[in-house]
Amino acid sequence: MAYSDLRSFLDDLADDLIRVREPLDPRFEIAALLAEVQKSGKAVLFEGVKGRPGQRVAGNLLASRRLAARALGVSEDNLIATYTARSAQRVPPVLAKEAPAQTVVHRDPADIAALLPLLTHYEKDAAPFLTCGMVLARDPATGQRGMGIHRMMFKGGRRFGILLANPPLSQFLANAEASGKPLEIAIALGVDPAMLIASVVKTGPLGPDKMEIAGSLRGAPVELARGVTVDVEVPARAEVVLEGRVLPGVREPEGPFGENTGYYFMNTSPVIEISAVTHRENFIFPALVPWTADVDTLLSLAGGAELFGQLRGLVRGVVDLDIVPGTCSFGAVIAVNNCPSHEVRRLIYLALTLDRRLKSVTVVNDDVNIRDPREVAWALATRFQPERDTVILSGLEGYVIDPSSAGGIGSKMGFDATRGAGADFDRILIPAAAAARAREVAAAIST
Repeated sequence: MAYSDLRSFLDDLADDLIRVREPLDPRFEIAALLAEVQKSGKAVLFEGVKGRPGQRVAGNLLASRRLAARALGVSEDNLIATYTARSAQRVPPVLAKEAPAQTVVHRDPADIAALLPLLTHYEKDAAPFLTCGMVLARDPATGQRGMGIHRMMFKGGRRFGILLANPPLSQFLANAEASGKPLEIAIALGVDPAMLIASVVKTGPLGPDKMEIAGSLRGAPVELARGVTVDVEVPARAEVVLEGRVLPGVREPEGPFGENTGYYFMNTSPVIEISAVTHRENFIFPALVPWTADVDTLLSLAGGAELFGQLRGLVRGVVDLDIVPGTCSFGAVIAVNNCPSHEVRRLIYLALTLDRRLKSVTVVNDDVNIRDPREVAWALATRFQPERDTVILSGLEGYVIDPSSAGGIGSKMGFDATRGAGADFDRILIPAAAAARAREVAAAIST
């Protein structure tokens, strides 16, 4: 099923949606509840916001693989295969006949905080931050469209600081600044989950249009509308859109901010000046709390599936890959079948160098459930010898938000926890028929 917008996704969730009727404060309380219930794997809709009558907030939209599978209309078992197949296709966007996102228009807003329930997440955050704003722009040099999720610090009035650490938007800004011009952008808030996933897909400088990937993931073209004050096309069915310009040559302190690493991070970053805020009637404001299962699922699906597709084409026997929850996308587990030791070592080198975020990777056989931490720990405990099976790479580029990579230089490590040749690895198993019967009884007991 293709979801045309965030509302249709929420309406379809039924028991996978927690409704919170008590108005909570956008300063800490909403983020705290989202973090508290993340283990449920359910999305949350706040039907009231303290001090903001009529406004709503939705979060934990991808707090589990189950929700991600629902977002793409597939089963959990087929999630990675479906994502990989669809993301290789292209469904171009179309011009919308109507744009609910532009039902209400505020030009030259004096104070964004008076219009939107900007969220403050962690205790020492310097200000409210936008954490799931999908930033859209066009390269002034080529006209290429780009989009990505970039954190934005509210600086008061109509200004935000924006961390542009990743391409293509960082390059777009450099091209605009080379001409002494601002970079026109739009920030879409509250889009359907497939579009959110597509926005964090890694593509090369001349890679595919992420809007086309979003169309393929959702199974229908994205409807776009022309911006009200900028020459940027925006998702017509977003809940809220901010339009503005990244000011050329301007850099200001941004942060501290509680990052996806679980630590605070500061930077000197570009500044956005907002020229318009548009939104739907009774808009739903999106929340994405850093260092939660919500972020884990988003990055695992987009980044992990992309890396899996690359590795599968380079190394024979790669069966599955998962980004380890809680590792800030710095850790991965890969399952292989009939992959000799020298190929496992090559696989480790490739994984650690293809994805600059990865800092550690563990390779196991496909009889290990890579999404069960107990089974991965068991493989490491019984199939891995540190001196023989550890690969260390040093002197590499560290990831910008990794607090341990001092000076921007880091190291990486791989663990070969596959069965060694000639060793006795006859795993204990319960007969399949008995296991199936046990599952039937367990399901009956739980209902």
